[in-house]
Amino acid sequence: MASRQGGSGDAEPLGPGSTERRTASTTAAASRQTDARPRSPPESPARRRARAGRTDRPEYRSVDSRHGGKSAARTPEDPPVRDPGLYALTDHFRERLEQPGRYVSTRTVSDAIRSGQLRWNSTDGWRFALVEGGVRFVVVVSDTETNSPVVVTGWTEVADREAALEASRWDGVDVDTIAVRTALSESASTAIPDRIRPRTVTRPFEVGEHRLETEPGEPFVRCTDCGCRFRSKEGITSRRCRGRSPGR
Repeated sequence: MASRQGGSGDAEPLGPGSTERRTASTTAAASRQTDARPRSPPESPARRRARAGRTDRPEYRSVDSRHGGKSAARTPEDPPVRDPGLYALTDHFRERLEQPGRYVSTRTVSDAIRSGQLRWNSTDGWRFALVEGGVRFVVVVSDTETNSPVVVTGWTEVADREAALEASRWDGVDVDTIAVRTALSESASTAIPDRIRPRTVTRPFEVGEHRLETEPGEPFVRCTDCGCRFRSKEGITSRRCRGRSPGR
């Protein structure tokens, strides 16, 4: 999976079952043709059925990838298919695969889709979540009622700190990096010095234009390129990095 340097990790070879089988960029033409289709709304399946005045579940056929993904009578409330090969990756998510400290790879995305827990979230819609080595991998999907579902985004969370520290795939810096990134994202406008102070991040991770690290006792993260100090995600994303050379 992800190395201790972060980044995309162990990407699977392309082929059946890999989420790199199709990408959003290679399916741009097809996407334009399906733009008119309804997108998954931030509304629970139960509420959609109640609002429509029905309690039954419509019958539908799953997309059959062996026959070219023929038409399937699906709705946004139907659970997403668990075939990773049917999902495209958005450009937003592909950028995340390249960023240090993300610890997300195409392999973990495929594993989460195949065997992760499936949950509906009122903000994002359908999510797959898989816990491995004390770390939870979360994958958000959309357009699941169509023949062209997409992976919108994904991230990691520390599910069990002790288990993560004991796992051979992580070290203390990996675990603290995931914890700091999660804390920054949970409330972007809130300063979180107390949640940063105990952490050690000596391998910079990226947020916005900044490469960030922190040492024990410091109530902030520091950009290794421009030297700016931040206590919230909003502060990071609202300020350009002046010390970063073009092309980095």
